[in-house]
Amino acid sequence: MCSIMCYCGQGITLEEFKEGFEKTVSRGPDDSRIIQLEDGILGFHRLAIMGLTPEGMQPFELDGSYVICNGEVYGYEKMKEELAKKYSFKSGSDCEILLPLYREYGTDMFAMLDAEYALVMYDAETKSFIAARDPIGIRPLYYGYDKAGVLVLASEAKNLVPICDKIMPFPPGHYYKDGEFICYADMTAVEQVCQDDLETICGNIHDKLVAGVEKRLVADANVGYLLSGGLDSSLVCAIAARKSEKPIRTFAIGMEKDAIDLKYAKQVADYIGSDHTEVYMSKEQVLESLEGLIQMLGTYDITTIRASMGMYLCCKWIHENTDVRVLLTGEISDELFGYKYTDFAPSAEAFQQEAAKRIRELHMYDVLRADRCISVNSLEARVPFGDLDFVKYVMAIDPAKKLNTYNKGKYLLRHAFEGDYLPHDILYREKAAFSDAVGHSMVDDLKEYAETVYTDAEFEEKCKKYSFAQPFTKESLLYREIFEKYYPGQAQMVADFWMPNKEWEGCNVNDPSARVLANYGASGE
Repeated sequence: MCSIMCYCGQGITLEEFKEGFEKTVSRGPDDSRIIQLEDGILGFHRLAIMGLTPEGMQPFELDGSYVICNGEVYGYEKMKEELAKKYSFKSGSDCEILLPLYREYGTDMFAMLDAEYALVMYDAETKSFIAARDPIGIRPLYYGYDKAGVLVLASEAKNLVPICDKIMPFPPGHYYKDGEFICYADMTAVEQVCQDDLETICGNIHDKLVAGVEKRLVADANVGYLLSGGLDSSLVCAIAARKSEKPIRTFAIGMEKDAIDLKYAKQVADYIGSDHTEVYMSKEQVLESLEGLIQMLGTYDITTIRASMGMYLCCKWIHENTDVRVLLTGEISDELFGYKYTDFAPSAEAFQQEAAKRIRELHMYDVLRADRCISVNSLEARVPFGDLDFVKYVMAIDPAKKLNTYNKGKYLLRHAFEGDYLPHDILYREKAAFSDAVGHSMVDDLKEYAETVYTDAEFEEKCKKYSFAQPFTKESLLYREIFEKYYPGQAQMVADFWMPNKEWEGCNVNDPSARVLANYGASGE
């Protein structure tokens, strides 16, 4: 990961800019640069992944125009080859092609990119700033306006807290130009429903996910894999193991006493022949890490915080004990193929609407979790299930085929990888909630701790001061109060609490964990 920040005008001192920008130096510890333009300030913290030489340092410049980008552009070599007929390149960095692309295609370039990115460009010709974010929002970008009304952009909200009164996430699939946010890609829009038969669909799911993993193996830095033992991360690891010449490095984490997934992760690792590491965490670590975790995440959402704990501590261990710099993860599968609660979807149309909602909001929940837990530990996240071609295809599949009419959730994905990718028991194992999978006791420990913080009367009273996303349990109040300490008045950065669709029968629950649903069954074993 890298960190970018831009002040799009005049009125802030370099010291004020630096104060905000230094808060995300862990995203890019290899090098830092701030340049003052006539019309603004650009800042870049670098984590070197592609083109490791000093020439790959940003901002890149072309005839007085500049770009800063936290991103990974897949298949950039082909574009670079074409552009090289007209432009000269100094580094092996994929992001160096962005200014020549803009010179050739203008804002049409954004729809051409197969990438996960957040960028800001300064156009010297028009003396204006252009910003853009990938269609899913895998790379973070936030914006706000200072007291003078000047636009400020940054990788994380914490960069903007001292400068802006109101901070909001930059909308995925949009670019900003001349004061407007313009949508260039909507991953939830289906132009034509795919009516292929089941076997054809599963064949395409297989091929497109394999391609999504394969392109994410390319890095000049060392690559590792988070392996929970659940279906999604296991598939990513199994595909990567087939594509790699030497054993891949996998990492799993769990509570010391009751981690559901450690045994399954070990089973997968043994099967695919990975170099596997188990990391353990304790109740003391969980409670000690809580406040720092919420500050790092910039959210009060219960699910995100619970699910981040194991991921954060695992990535911390990886950063402190290995030379791995890139991690592949299994996020974005549930949004496409269904959660435990989407078994209760009343119709195919309702399932599709819920999937579209989840994809649109991903950048505030699971994608945010993966980005922060990994980047705060100076690592880069890559998410194969977020491959644009893959997401577009799965969203277009007839939703009636995605409904759980097979007596097995996410059947299409499982069926697509039948064979010898994974042991059958893993391929068809029921999903455990992420935060349960690292150990049921972790969530219980957090809930018990929250009970000790407030009396019932204090809880009732303190909840009243929040009109937006009002806390509804002592645990949610605890998280909100810690959030407000670091991001005062910024709750609207997150749409609401991530919860099952309460309008559906069987989903009107008071806890986001799948374990409270009637159909959880053997998932937590």
